[in-house]
Order: sequence, then C-alpha cells, then structure tokens
Amino acid sequence: MTSYLLALDQGTSSSRSIVFDRAGHVVAQAQQELPQIYPNPGWVEHDPLVIWRTQLATAREVLVKAGISASQIHALGITNQRETTVVWNRRTGQPIHHAIVWQDRRAEPACARLREQGHAELIRERTGLLVDAYFSGTKLQWILDHVPGARQQALAGELAFGTVDSWLMWQLTAGAVHATDVSNASRTMLFNIHRNEWDDELLALLDIPRALMPEVRPSSADFGCVSADLLGHPVRIGGVAGDQQSALFGQACFSAGMAKNTYGTGCFMLMHTGAKFQTSRNGLLTTSAAQPGRQAEFAIEGSVFVGGAVVQWLRDGLNAIQASGEVQALAQSVPDAGGVMMVPAFTGLGAPYWNPEARGIITGLTRGSTVAHIARAALESIAFQSTALLQAMSRDAVAAGGSPVTELRVDGGACANDLLMQIQADLLGIPVVRPAVIETTALGAAYLAGLGTGLYTSVDELSQQWKAERTFLPTLPRDQAEARIAQWEHAVRQATAA
Repeated sequence: MTSYLLALDQGTSSSRSIVFDRAGHVVAQAQQELPQIYPNPGWVEHDPLVIWRTQLATAREVLVKAGISASQIHALGITNQRETTVVWNRRTGQPIHHAIVWQDRRAEPACARLREQGHAELIRERTGLLVDAYFSGTKLQWILDHVPGARQQALAGELAFGTVDSWLMWQLTAGAVHATDVSNASRTMLFNIHRNEWDDELLALLDIPRALMPEVRPSSADFGCVSADLLGHPVRIGGVAGDQQSALFGQACFSAGMAKNTYGTGCFMLMHTGAKFQTSRNGLLTTSAAQPGRQAEFAIEGSVFVGGAVVQWLRDGLNAIQASGEVQALAQSVPDAGGVMMVPAFTGLGAPYWNPEARGIITGLTRGSTVAHIARAALESIAFQSTALLQAMSRDAVAAGGSPVTELRVDGGACANDLLMQIQADLLGIPVVRPAVIETTALGAAYLAGLGTGLYTSVDELSQQWKAERTFLPTLPRDQAEARIAQWEHAVRQATAA
C-alpha cells in the first residue's frame, strides 16, 4: 500500500508532520516547538537550520507513530509560514543570516520609501499586495544590504533566496531543487500574479538580482524527490502551498465565492474568486490561490493580527487563566460581556483597517465588570475582527457582480471553541461550518501532493471527501447583531484616535 500522504506543516511556532490516509483522515502526527528569536524591538527571526532539523525530526517521528515506512508514502506535500525569508549559499547550503519572519517590521523604512516614491499602485497592480514590511521582498532587500558581501555574492549567482517551502525543498532534495509554488511566490511583492512569473521591473525596483530567485511551479507539480537517506526511501514531493492557501484548498473551497477563516495566533480569511483577478476596494489583498494546474486562480485575503493571541495575553499578561482551554468556561460564566468591548490592537490593526499605529483598548468598564466579562470581550474581539473581514469580502464580491458569502468554513485551533463559533455565526448572520478534519492546512498540502502524483483524479473527488462536523447557525436577530457591530466599530475608532 502506498496510499498514505505525508504533509510537512512548517509554522511560525512549531514544525509538524502529519500522515493522512487516502480518505483524508489523520493517521498520526508529530510536532516540535520552534524557538523565536527577538534581536531588537519589532524584529522576529528563526534559525533556518533549526527549522530544518525540527521538520526532519517530526517527519521521522510521525512515520514511527503511524507504524509505516517511507516506502508506503505515495507523496509528500509541504505547507509553510508564508513571507518568512531565507537566503543561503548554493555551494554550502548554509544560511547567511537568520530567517526574517513574516511578523518582522524592520523593512518598514524601505516600504515607506516605496510609498513616498509613488510605487504603491504599480506594486498593487502587478502583485495584488499593499506595500508592507509583512511581505518577503523588502526582507530580502534588507539581508542583501546588511549582510557583508551578500550583494556581491548574489550578483555572482552564489546565493539562493526562498520562503520556507523553498528552503525545505532544497534540504530534502540535497540541493537538487530550488523552487517554490505560485501561492508562496505571490506573497513576495516581486511576483506578477497575472503572468505567474517574477517581475523584472519589481526586482529592479528593489535591486534584487534575478539569479537569487527560485523557479515557480504550480502548487501540484513535480518538486523532486526526498533523498533516500533522510527517511529511508525516496519520496516524491508533489504539492506545495503557503499555509493559508493550503487551508483554503483543504477546506475544498475550489470555486468563486467560497470562503474559509483560520483561527490561529492571528486569523486569516480567504475567499476564492476563481480565475478572476479582483482588486479589493475594501482594504483586502488579492493573492494567488493554490493552483493544481497552469490555470491562474485567485483569492481575496484579509488578516487579523491578533486572534487566538488575545487568549494567550489573558493567560500570560493578565494571569486571568492558567491554560488557554479555560477561556470558554470563564467567558460562559456570564451571559454577555456586560458592555465591555476589547480591541486587541497589540501590534496595530490589520485588514480591513490597516492602521499600524492603533493600540489595544478595553472600553465600557463599570464597577460591576469582572475578569469573566473581559474574557468574553476578548473572545468576541476575535469574532468582531473576522466579521469586519467577511463584510469587506462580501462587499467586494457584490461589487464584482457576484453574491455575498453565504457560508464560512472554519479551521485552526480556536475553531474548537464552541462559544466563539456561535458568536461568529450570530454576528455574521450566516452558517459557520466546522469540518470533521480541522487540520485543513496540512490536509491541503497532502491533497495537492495526491493530485500532483495521480492518487486523486480531480478536485471534484476531494470535494466529495470534505465533511462537516458541526454547523453553527445564527440565533441573534439581525438588528441586534448590527447594533453590536456598530459598537465594535465605535471602539475601533477609539483605538485609532491617538
């Protein structure tokens, strides 16, 4: 039997490996924490060699847990934290600097210059992205400008750039493959998503030699073979996608108008727009969706910077709870938030507000307010921010001649919180659907690998495998929901007033 699929899920805080069977069920999983490095305020780094070691260790461990050998793996898929930037020496395979993580803000001055010079519209037209330090291009520029000798080495063709997927592929194939997929390439601010190729004008704008760049392939493609010595048998790498596009794929959101929200440290909502490049008029990004073939496919995306992280703050900052799992019981100990509203703008506000200067606030406190009310307001803040995203997406869809989103598929760790999901459905006024398999990010990578190597015949087959575990239906009257959303927007205005 070779119908098992192995997904490598390299995230911001951990490296994970999951074995799926052909039906998309989890057979076994392994995980190792990834240490964070904070050299300066606003800077976040990872050690690329630790990324590689932890990812390889979990891949070996999960095979043992599943009780199978690498020879029984039909194909391997990779999904990864997007935008995180690695540069390494092609001859030695050694990184020349720590990986600069997607959260890192050191490239903001370079982004400010691009905006001041009037390049924002060109970049948005070609890439679908706003000019922001979030994306890989200016991180790569920073490394070339600040690591001694890096630019000269890059010009001589001695260095390779990649997001985490490229770095892992290089290691897995012993340097035989320097590639990425369209979904990861589309997050660099250097990739023309209309033509599915690196944009020479944008590379020149950031002074980045083309020799650094990986080859871009569809998300289901031949990405080479894992060296036999690493897992005990060669395994074909058949699928690659950035984590959010992979989750969209794993949720079987294959057609225009279908949307998913991932509730993790942040929240990431994507709506598939089919083969149509659609510029958002409501503060969202256009990005490449995972592409099984050569046909370009797109999505509208919005990011909430602080989602589940607000629960971590309740635990570590306020000491309101001992473990994150306690938040639901604490929040349910009161019937509502008692007028308390929290805007967790700890690092500014993401889409659709895009205000880096905003700071977190708690409003509506009275003498009767308790930590339970604050806990409930914290949970509600995740749902309010996600509601703002979906409303923006629906406005974009209608403006493009489509229909508002009619159902939201959810995944990520916090989607296991029933209270949060019910609050989300009440605010949105549409069903919120939790799938039977919530490991949709890894599942998307596995499905892409299975498609790319012939285990599955089409996305229709994958659609039939998707199953709902629970659907949360709205119970709050729309006038009450809209009044609550108005309260939230008022609190946002207070958070951004300074």
